[in-house]
Amino acid sequence: MNIPFLDNWLKRHGGELEEKALTAGAENDPERAAAIAELLSECELLRVRAGQAGLELDDSPASLTALDQLPPRWRDDPEELPWLGNDAGLYLGTVIVRTVPGATWHIWPAGHPVVRLVSGREIGVVEAGLDWAVNGAPELSQVYAEAAEA
Repeated sequence: MNIPFLDNWLKRHGGELEEKALTAGAENDPERAAAIAELLSECELLRVRAGQAGLELDDSPASLTALDQLPPRWRDDPEELPWLGNDAGLYLGTVIVRTVPGATWHIWPAGHPVVRLVSGREIGVVEAGLDWAVNGAPELSQVYAEAAEA
């Protein structure tokens, strides 16, 4: 898996899983899909940094707008920047999956998470989060709005 916090999650949830065991059949297994969604929604670093700025992330579209308005102090730490961007992308995906009807997580065989919309379109939320963290664009709320329209 190429998801940075996976090792910590696996330790808390009972051992090592192979990539195939984590992703296989998730589309047809609501329990497995829920476990994957829970794993991807943790976004611990982003939640901590947002909390330090006085913002509670409640998995709503409004929280994406609020994140877009935060001063990008994370850009001062080049080591933290990619981790925060990854978390921002996973948080964006979490909001989409929880609020856009029919949106689901899909994990590619190499462990790359994307959000799949009912239309079949896939959104590279991690890439969007990294672009947002580094450049400020596209805004997370903009990516969400495009997904909600699809």
